[in-house]
Amino acid sequence: MDAKPLYGWLLIAGMSISSSLTAAPFTPTVLGFEPPPEQGLLGDMLGLRPRLTQEGFNFNFGYLSQTASNLHGGADTRHKTAYIDQFALTFTQNLEALTGIPGAVIEGNIVNRNHNQNLATQRLQDKSVPMTDLAQESWGGQSITRLGWLTAGRSFLGGDLFWRVGLMNKVQVFDQAIPCDFQILSLCGGKSAYSMTWNNWNVHTWGTSVEWKATTELAIKVALMEQNSQAASRAHAWSVSTQHSKGVIVPIEAEWKTQVNQLPGIYTLGVSWTNAEQTHLARGVSQYWGASDPNGYAKTHNSYYLWAAANQQVTQNSNDPLRGMSLSASLGLGDKRTIRLPVVGSVSARYRGMLDARPNDWLGLGVSYVKVGSWANRDQQQQQAVAAQQNIAGYWPTGSSAINTELFYRFQLTPWFQLQPSLQYWHNPGAVSDTPDAWVMGVKTTVTF
Repeated sequence: MDAKPLYGWLLIAGMSISSSLTAAPFTPTVLGFEPPPEQGLLGDMLGLRPRLTQEGFNFNFGYLSQTASNLHGGADTRHKTAYIDQFALTFTQNLEALTGIPGAVIEGNIVNRNHNQNLATQRLQDKSVPMTDLAQESWGGQSITRLGWLTAGRSFLGGDLFWRVGLMNKVQVFDQAIPCDFQILSLCGGKSAYSMTWNNWNVHTWGTSVEWKATTELAIKVALMEQNSQAASRAHAWSVSTQHSKGVIVPIEAEWKTQVNQLPGIYTLGVSWTNAEQTHLARGVSQYWGASDPNGYAKTHNSYYLWAAANQQVTQNSNDPLRGMSLSASLGLGDKRTIRLPVVGSVSARYRGMLDARPNDWLGLGVSYVKVGSWANRDQQQQQAVAAQQNIAGYWPTGSSAINTELFYRFQLTPWFQLQPSLQYWHNPGAVSDTPDAWVMGVKTTVTF
């Protein structure tokens, strides 16, 4: 559920580990992948940064904050301003010169999060239904410092094949066609995290992956990753144990980085399958319905998820190739038996440098859609029926769908400081049609040190 403010750095770092996937220069800036500034807030850190760079150690140290305030509507109309922030260190250590191994590298990520405030669950949606979206996508459920990933990798076949192994996170490899610049979670990046089988950004599990550059534009990616039910827990923040592992996730993705009318575009299509035990949303162990079964809910022994994304630059300023508009869309489809939101999609538009006086500012508009699955709704109906039979007061609404919209403008105040106010509109918060629509004001800041 997390913010990826350094996605641009990750994409550029990944392109440096293996050669570019297109013959022509591939510049993803207008796609939303802003490269890190040449000088951060701390400059060259009294000569430390260039010395580390000379030794093959490259890093990005950044700060992110996200504030959300309910202006109108929602399940609870009492005003609240929710605030979260995080510090993130992402680094690579080039080992090729030291070891002589082609493309040898160590990659790592450490994230410190603070202020466990969630406007979506505290005000916007009814507390009787599970969370469907976030007004602050970086909310992670706890204030904590944890290891996001630490892996070793190397290249083969002249750089056409790259292999990594270690404590992994999916954002190192998969579903990276769309940046995470919106503050609403369902507009942030791709949709594969909605599979609920793996985590974004700052949660690690054991795994290994292979990326093969099949052509100058097409890359095929495959991995074998642990599915651990306790991976996001506080006890696992720095753990290297496989305790609580339930099985493995096998994701496969095709990524196409190409030029359309000499403008860059990224297109991805992926699928993941897991053999780990999942809980059925409605079926029981010994009875048809789990809500009334004394033995609880049935288990399934496999689950799947399909995702697709497209991000294409469509216009370019005649005087500056780093100014222009891009359009993106993403879709996730999952197993209705085990996933409450089996259909999630979004479309968005970004414009870098709309104003001549502010060529580095961004304007973004996005709309997302989530739909509650049929098995999840049947379970809600059974929960209500059981409560009525036992004279238990409660509220178990069935879900429908939700549409969330966000408009933001990002001010590049200095090369290292960005201020991004936004306006959000939530239709059917929590995917419950009885909940009044809500308006939310958001403010995001990012600092690169």
